[in-house]
Amino acid sequence: MPTMTWERLISMERSDTPANSPAPDSSVRGDFQRDYDRIVFSSAFRRLQNKTQVMPMPESDFVHNRLTHSLEASCVGRSLGRTVGKVILERHPDLPQTHKNLSDADFGDMVAAACLAHDIGNPPFGHSGEDAISAYFRSDEAKPFLLSLSEAQKADLQNFEGNAAGFRILTHTHPGQSSGTCGMRLTYSTLATFTKYPRPSDQVVKGTQRTSEKKYGFFQAEQAQFSKIATKLGMLPAGSNAFHRHPLAFLVEAADDICYRIIDFEDGCKLGLIPFDQAEELLQPLLNRDPNRKSSVEFHDQHEQLGFWRAIIISNLIKECADIFLAHEEEILSGTYDQPIINEVKQKAALDQIKKVSIDRIYRNRPVLEIEAAGFEVLGGLLDAFLKTVFHPSASRHKKYLDLIPNQYLARDRQIVTDAYERILNITDFISGLTDSAAISLYRKIKGIELPKMY
Repeated sequence: MPTMTWERLISMERSDTPANSPAPDSSVRGDFQRDYDRIVFSSAFRRLQNKTQVMPMPESDFVHNRLTHSLEASCVGRSLGRTVGKVILERHPDLPQTHKNLSDADFGDMVAAACLAHDIGNPPFGHSGEDAISAYFRSDEAKPFLLSLSEAQKADLQNFEGNAAGFRILTHTHPGQSSGTCGMRLTYSTLATFTKYPRPSDQVVKGTQRTSEKKYGFFQAEQAQFSKIATKLGMLPAGSNAFHRHPLAFLVEAADDICYRIIDFEDGCKLGLIPFDQAEELLQPLLNRDPNRKSSVEFHDQHEQLGFWRAIIISNLIKECADIFLAHEEEILSGTYDQPIINEVKQKAALDQIKKVSIDRIYRNRPVLEIEAAGFEVLGGLLDAFLKTVFHPSASRHKKYLDLIPNQYLARDRQIVTDAYERILNITDFISGLTDSAAISLYRKIKGIELPKMY
């Protein structure tokens, strides 16, 4: 049976390295840490500070947004990567010889960097934003723009996926930005670790039990680029232009699962959406200790108590998820294991109950639903206005709108790209890259609901 090997899966190679570029000094800052730093300093990552995690546009200062969630997921991912990496290096003693000075820290940095970027392609209003973009491209208003597209290209838009938008952000440079072509120039291993769904939109399998087949991870525009990465790393084929996951992608998924299940729940408690007594009852099974045992510390604040429990639970889940990964290492390398690691933890029933309560009390809270519903109107309205602009730029209204599109989403010298699919993707990049408040503000201004301030 074919299998992936760590020797190939770990690669410091990057796309499009400039000619005569000096080799970076890796004695202090390794290649995967460099990936992490590039993501941190990117504008796309910075915009996550105003994108929905639990509550859209929260007024409370302790509720998480996408940026704080991503930072916390990267911390959990680093611990998972280092724990797993230490054992993998013991099991495969030749690895440090194949890759000079490879350490458990490198595994941690790979997973941490991928976790840091895992939501970087999410549009405004969270997953509701993905649904809003998909709904627009299925509407009658969008039909004229899609006439020349292939079925696979239409699937990219009509089933819009933030994961694929994230891969595009990490790997794509718009012609209006520079002559470069490969975005942040991350290592192949980090890009593969980031990609939880290594397949195109026309290879999604409906009703599958294999988690990596349920969504897609790159648009048709980046398909050749991902295939090149996957082939270089020896990732196993799983269909036409589809592959089995890079093993470390399972740890990215686990870190995300741990954080959003436990920390989103904590936010719901702090907002008063979940009573403290109910939270205590739900969290106790995950503490792995006698519920009658008294702590040596007496807490006088319920928020502080929740934070203490959260830290213990996350630590327990990191250890258990790492153990599960290592127990299934051979199956993961052979592509026969394909489910979220979190599904195998001993207290899965308790986690599932926490998830159910979070859905009922937090994600379906009336203000959340109202803002997400408004997001359909906002994102659909913006897409329609700016797609009409680039497809019919000579109309007098559209000439004004054209000036509102940032340079990077047009071709060099502010020309409009000729390929219809790329033209649509560029506008979708523009709209999906907006923060929640920027999307609402722009919509109000172009609809005349709110006029810009004059200075």
